[in-house]
Formats: sequence, C-alpha cells, structure tokens
Amino acid sequence: MKSYKFKLKPSKRIENEFLEWLDVCRELYNSALQERRDAWKLNKISVNYYSQAAQLPEIKLVREDVAGVSAQVLQSTLRRLSKTFDDFFRRVKNGKKAGFPRFKGKSFFDSFTFPQMKGAFNLTGNNLRLSKIGKVKVRLHRQIIGKIKTCTIKREVKDWFVIFAVEDEKQPLPKTGKQIGADAGIENFLTLSNGSTIANFKFYESSQKKLRIVQRSIARRKKASNRQRKAVLHLRRIHQKIKNQRNNFGHRVSAWLVRNFDFIVIEDLNLIGMTKGFLAKQIYDVAWNSFYKS
Repeated sequence: MKSYKFKLKPSKRIENEFLEWLDVCRELYNSALQERRDAWKLNKISVNYYSQAAQLPEIKLVREDVAGVSAQVLQSTLRRLSKTFDDFFRRVKNGKKAGFPRFKGKSFFDSFTFPQMKGAFNLTGNNLRLSKIGKVKVRLHRQIIGKIKTCTIKREVKDWFVIFAVEDEKQPLPKTGKQIGADAGIENFLTLSNGSTIANFKFYESSQKKLRIVQRSIARRKKASNRQRKAVLHLRRIHQKIKNQRNNFGHRVSAWLVRNFDFIVIEDLNLIGMTKGFLAKQIYDVAWNSFYKS
C-alpha cells in the first residue's frame, strides 16, 4: 500500500461538516473506550469491535448528529479503537512497557476515514465527492497510480488534507550491484560505510528564534483573547512545519538509499530509550523516526 496526501480547499459549509464529524467520531471513540473499561472493571467482560458496531443503528435512531455521519466512518472509528487495544495487548504480551488506551481530546483526534471507496467517496479530476458531505476541491499535485482503497480526511492546525491509501503493484528497481552500511548520529544524520555522510539539518534548532518570538508573544497576550489564540495558532503552524520537514527529509533519504543500493544495513536504535537521556532534544530534532518507518 502507498499513501498519497493532498491539500483540500473546502468551503465554509464543508469545513463545518468536517469539524462536526470529528466531534462525533471523537465522542464515539471515547464512549466506546469507556464502555470497554467499565465492562472489564465491573464484570471482567471483554468488549470487542463487533459488539460495539452492532449498537450503531440504535444510537443513530436517537442521535441526529450520529445519524448524519457515514456508517463507514463510524465503523472505522470503532476499528481504530479496536486496533489500539490490539496493539496494547500485543506489547504487554511481548513484555514491553505499554500505556493503557487513553481518551482523546480535541487536539488529539484530527482525522476520520472512509474505509471503502464504493458508495462512500469518489475522485473525479480534482473533485472529491464524500458521502453525506458533498464535493470538495483537491490540489492534485501528482498523479495517483494504483487503485484507491481508503480515504482519510485529516486536519493539521487550520488546514485540511486528504490521504488516499492506494494498492499499487510494486515494480522492482534496477539492480545496482552495490551495498552499503549506515550508522545514525546527531552531528551527521547518517555516516555511510563508503566514507560519505548525510548532514542533519536540525529543523527544530534552526526554528528556535521564531519559536521564542511567538512564545513570548503568547505570554504577553491577554489569556483566552483572540490575539492570544492567533499567536497559539501561529506557534502550532511552526511546529507542524518542523514535523513536515523532518518527515520529508527522512523519506527522501530512505528513497535515495533504496534507489542506489541493493543491500542496506542500518544500525538498530532504541529511539525510546535514547530520548530519555540528556541529548533528548537533539535526538528529537533528528528525522530518524520517519526514516526508520520508510
């Protein structure tokens, strides 16, 4: 599966629909989590996805806002919670430290998903039609190759994006006859076994001046005022830009390695353990996470 991410240009009405759907999905997620917690605490009963999904038709009869959301999206929200529990129990079983699934606040629930294309969404040119929402413009900056399987609507600060999961046929790259080893570091992002290095751009460090200015601006503003809210929004945009820069850099490096070498050996790092040391800030500023996931 391959992901394609594009910016959306929703009208005010569509944006309000997006926000309402996020609220409904977040409430459903939190309510389903509460039900699971209570069932286990009071009766030692495990509640699964299927028993919770079976309640949706009844909920929609008494909740107009829930009835206004696509059934596919509601089901995918419950599957999202189910996957969170599966991941939690897997980590516990493997003897790893695992935090129990938590309730989601508004800032931590920023997407909803249409898990099937048929009848739920349709992309024609740069127009995306969503079930029960309508048509929204998409900034298609590259061609989608493959069959679209799912569609996720995501909010990033004040902007909206669509992420398509696409089933593509992997085409083998031409053989290069070369192999390489790589060690990760803080000064240099990677040091390769052929003697060359890939620099660490330190996106967070280079944005420190901007961050300090905005943080001081927030501190000076009257609490909960419009001016303070605008300053907080500006701060969130800067952090989102840093995150995007790190992700893009990690993906570019991994793509370059795969194109140029047939066999790649990379140092295995304990990223969680490393971020607990005195170099935590420098380690967070390196795009290792997106690189290792690529």
